Amino acid sequence: MRIFDEPRSGLTPAAEQLLEGFDASSPERVTARELRVELVTTAAFLAAAVLMALLIPDQRELDPLLAGVLVVVYAVTSRVRFAVRWGFTVPTQLVFVPMLFLLPAGAVPLFVAAGIVLGGLPDCLRGRAHPSRLLMAPGDAWHAVGPALVIALAGSPEPSLSEWPLLLGALGAQLLLDNLVSSLREWLGQGIPPSLEGVELGWVALVDLLLSPIGLLAAMAATVETYSVLLVLPLAALLAIFAAERQARLQQALELSRAYRGTTLLLADVLEADDEYTGVHSHGVVALSVAVADAMGLDSRERRNVEFGALLHDIGKIAVPKEIINKPGPLTDDEWLVIRTHTIEGQRMLDQVGGLLSDVGRIVRSSHESWDGSGYPDGLAGPEIPLGASIVACCDAFNAMTTDRPYRPAMSLEEAVAEVRDKAGSQFNPLVVEALLQVLDAPAPGARRPGIHAIAVPASEWTGSTRV
Repeated sequence: MRIFDEPRSGLTPAAEQLLEGFDASSPERVTARELRVELVTTAAFLAAAVLMALLIPDQRELDPLLAGVLVVVYAVTSRVRFAVRWGFTVPTQLVFVPMLFLLPAGAVPLFVAAGIVLGGLPDCLRGRAHPSRLLMAPGDAWHAVGPALVIALAGSPEPSLSEWPLLLGALGAQLLLDNLVSSLREWLGQGIPPSLEGVELGWVALVDLLLSPIGLLAAMAATVETYSVLLVLPLAALLAIFAAERQARLQQALELSRAYRGTTLLLADVLEADDEYTGVHSHGVVALSVAVADAMGLDSRERRNVEFGALLHDIGKIAVPKEIINKPGPLTDDEWLVIRTHTIEGQRMLDQVGGLLSDVGRIVRSSHESWDGSGYPDGLAGPEIPLGASIVACCDAFNAMTTDRPYRPAMSLEEAVAEVRDKAGSQFNPLVVEALLQVLDAPAPGARRPGIHAIAVPASEWTGSTRV
């Protein structure tokens, strides 16, 4: 499980988005589209569960008190939520497996649905969940249908270690049906493609797989002492403690990630206040850099670093005398030496902040390196240059080319594209140039081509052969 990038880098943006959702202070309403899908899912489940309870012969006598205890224990374990990658899971498998072996198989899905509803009731009463969620809760019990059918078809045998092949078959049916229904619900209700659900559902399946043998042992113990199934509660309590501790750590990491983003925006505001041209130019470079990062398929962590790097790539110019920054004519050799220190100064500033901004600092330092090694400050070449820095460098140059400056007019789009294409393999990373040209050929609906009107703004620099 990798919800952290590195210890010093905080949460990935995907994890941050997840925790922002958990951190919501008001209950989330269900959209009309999601409500329709969830109501259909719940109605279909109830129809299937009732038919199973009526049509599957009771091969095991129902003990009402035991059934009630198992429903309550299921409800308790359903409230123990711990993060798994970008989602969460619950240790209900600890009691679900005993339900399969101790209750009439045909009735198990209905008892599971009752446990889910009971488990969600406290959140609704406290206002932490919208009441509509409780009405749709039985739809979450689809995972119980497949295993109940498998156990029923096997004749509802007594739980024993020799029944492990049956348990594996039931678990396979559970995962198959659960993943199928979950993917359809997310796709139809929220528009999330099934391909994006696969990894997360895989982690949930792994947790269920690891807890199933413990559930089988609890079922075996219950054949000797009926209510020994309650012994799963200490384990559930232990998991709850670990989950709470992990949640607290993740909340701390979320606060740290917010602080990093706040620091980035504050530095950007300082830069803009210090030099309006440079600050506004940085915002233009951000939009184009993020679009190129998306076109290149960078993951959320790399994309965030590109965003921050583009926003702060000129932060070191705060330390450069204003008479050099704002000089309308060509720079002298000595002035060039001074202004070329801004990338080193920018990295130094970000290293003082630390954490993920140290990663951003490496992008800032290398944002004026050239693919052929002729750039500065380190003369890096080719793949030695961080990819994020190559993206920022190319987008920075294109933005500068396509905006007016006091000492020269902006290039036309065609001229700037020709210039970037000509410098591919010398000044710019060829793959970044390819992605940039792809972005320029695919403007957003209703917008003009990026780099000129959609995201380009007045620039204070040229890169490469002219003003930095």
